[in-house]
Amino acid sequence: MERQRPPTTADEPTTLEAWLDFYRDTLALKCEGLGEEQLRTASAPPSALTLLGLVQHLTEVERAWFRRVLAGEDAASVYPSTGGQHDEGFALLDEVSAEQAMTAWREEIAVAKRNCANHTLDTTAMFHGAEVSLRWIYTHMIAEYARHDGHADLLRERIDGETGV
Repeated sequence: MERQRPPTTADEPTTLEAWLDFYRDTLALKCEGLGEEQLRTASAPPSALTLLGLVQHLTEVERAWFRRVLAGEDAASVYPSTGGQHDEGFALLDEVSAEQAMTAWREEIAVAKRNCANHTLDTTAMFHGAEVSLRWIYTHMIAEYARHDGHADLLRERIDGETGV
């Protein structure tokens, strides 16, 4: 898999979408070539963080921002919360395979792209009693992915020594 570098001289919507796609692709690359057990391998005690948990969590984040907030959909969670705030998806379930989780993540990305195509960056939606623009959502999602891609980099290095990308 190859990541597309974001354009250096594009308009704002293209730039924001390209950076988000770049970080989405980075997570996919960090998971590429690993088996089920490796994707379920926790970082280091006491953390239970896994690459599969990151994929599941980002499925929930995509769903929350682009379906529930932006599109106003009543979209139920795909993965249960383990009791903490903003922790959806991190807990692994025996009945959810890595292939199923990757498919669900890719499907949420496809829905997000369709939902964004119907709006301008100045489109606003309500979030906890305040308006947020699609521009703000993109910026938040870029930061969310960048942070979790850093986690993914460390997880992948621990699993098989692979670094970079």
